[in-house]
Amino acid sequence: MKRLSSICIILTIFAFLISACGLSTESPPADASENNEASGFTVYFIDVGQADAALIVCDGKALLIDGGNVADSDLIYTFLKNHEITHLDYIVSTHAHEDHVGGLAGALNYATAGVAYSPVTEFDSRAFGSFLRYLGNQDVSITVPTHGDTFMLGSADVEILGPVNTTDSNHNNLSIVLMITYGETSFLFTGDAEREAEQGILEAGYGLSATVLKVGHHGSNSSTTYPFLYEIMPKYAVISCGRNNQYGHPHDDLLSRLRDAEVTVYRTDMQGTITAVSDGVNVTFSTERNVNAETNPTQTSTEPVVEEYYIGNTKSLKFHRPSCSGLPSEQNSVILETRDDAVNGGYEPCGNCKP
Repeated sequence: MKRLSSICIILTIFAFLISACGLSTESPPADASENNEASGFTVYFIDVGQADAALIVCDGKALLIDGGNVADSDLIYTFLKNHEITHLDYIVSTHAHEDHVGGLAGALNYATAGVAYSPVTEFDSRAFGSFLRYLGNQDVSITVPTHGDTFMLGSADVEILGPVNTTDSNHNNLSIVLMITYGETSFLFTGDAEREAEQGILEAGYGLSATVLKVGHHGSNSSTTYPFLYEIMPKYAVISCGRNNQYGHPHDDLLSRLRDAEVTVYRTDMQGTITAVSDGVNVTFSTERNVNAETNPTQTSTEPVVEEYYIGNTKSLKFHRPSCSGLPSEQNSVILETRDDAVNGGYEPCGNCKP
């Protein structure tokens, strides 16, 4: 009994000392980074029409790849606001064309930015100038990445695969190409990289296998070539393009290649903003509109295209139907409202689509 009393006295004194020193025997609260509500991996392929924009959120960290056209600035601003993204850990302009860099000013008008990536630091356009100005307002400078560079986005690994050739005069081929890996799933973003840029990445020997492919150049026939696609062999592909756009994107040949590879295709022109969620093993999709891409993997349109204009090639002086597979690059394109306008302007009809 005396021994038991002595033990009780000792325990009482020990508890008093702990209390007096302000110590606690309770477990500390979990760190905020362990909050399950902030964990996970989501990609929003934002519907910006005939343009590109994708927001990736992983474990509370955010990466914005492109922002659509200048006219999409308000849309990007509102999208970030609605998703409570007040800080972009990374912001990427895959290349300097307006349909990719234009809306990034809207993003920077709402959110702060950590690292800004672009393949160039100068480009003669108001859209790129606005991007630079809003970065400057936050005292952020452009970082020009090198292929092979890596960084982390939460628990996701990001690797920059391109451009490999940084001297190409075609700005599409200067597109920053990123592979994002989350668990056993991976997402490949290719900007507007065309066949030459794809070949450079292939020759560099990068592993290209991906669960989801953001199809290059809005579904142009000049991108997502067979050799590149067969190295990727994606389960899913997302095409960002505008409804009944003047370039005929996505081209039938491109859709045929995806069909040959048995890829399930999602399209912003048909389904609006597309959301992909990965649990590290599987990827699930939801869409803004209810066109079922899984049962219509290569559907080209929900209604016929009415061709009320033509597209001229300022270099070859040929003019084409908008659905022609031989359309010129964007920088060499001109819209011709009627066939008479084309002929009177000195353009000759394309021998392929016979406008």
